[in-house]
Amino acid sequence: MIYSDRPEYEDAERKPLLKFVPSTAEKILDVGCHRGGFGMSIKAMRPAEIWGVEPDRDAAEVAIKRLDHVIIDYFCAENPIPDRYFDLITFNDSLEHMSEPVQALNLAKTKLKSDGRIHCCVPNMRQIDNLEHLIIDKDWCYEDQGIRDRTHLRFFTEKSIVRLFHETGFTVIQIIGINESWWNSEKLFRRIIFRLFPKYTYDMRYTQFLVIAKL
Repeated sequence: MIYSDRPEYEDAERKPLLKFVPSTAEKILDVGCHRGGFGMSIKAMRPAEIWGVEPDRDAAEVAIKRLDHVIIDYFCAENPIPDRYFDLITFNDSLEHMSEPVQALNLAKTKLKSDGRIHCCVPNMRQIDNLEHLIIDKDWCYEDQGIRDRTHLRFFTEKSIVRLFHETGFTVIQIIGINESWWNSEKLFRRIIFRLFPKYTYDMRYTQFLVIAKL
């Protein structure tokens, strides 16, 4: 399992994801915690023991000052992470950076309590801007950040990320569209296709999907 060298990402608290963190989650593992902004935001709301895993040393050194435990490494079986310990494990835009997401999810299963949950946020390949880039521009141009981040190793749609969780033995409780981004007043055809074909276009509104799953 590897991550590619990453660009300089924003130190984000990820407000759209914070509201889904269960109030009962006292021990949380954030896989790909970066500088620890997400975990720090949870701690600002209530007491919680936050662990992080982050392979970028510069980012992890910042996270160490914010979280309870930070492992500077890839998420792998060799990490000193206790088994059956966590109420919640989060993959906030980190699973797509891994060459072996099945391996990562199987490892996460060993770290969760029996009633624990996984929250996994991934970019949506069917987001309307990305589809236009493919269909109209007839191109696939990598960028420093976003859906076509040049360090992404895996790509997901709503359907495929749910299938991945089912195939690895999880029960998907909910899948939620995150960061709705589609409206452009100069592209009125978007309004037309969303209205005429809601069954086939609803997922194209969202930049990411959040999967909430349990064992």
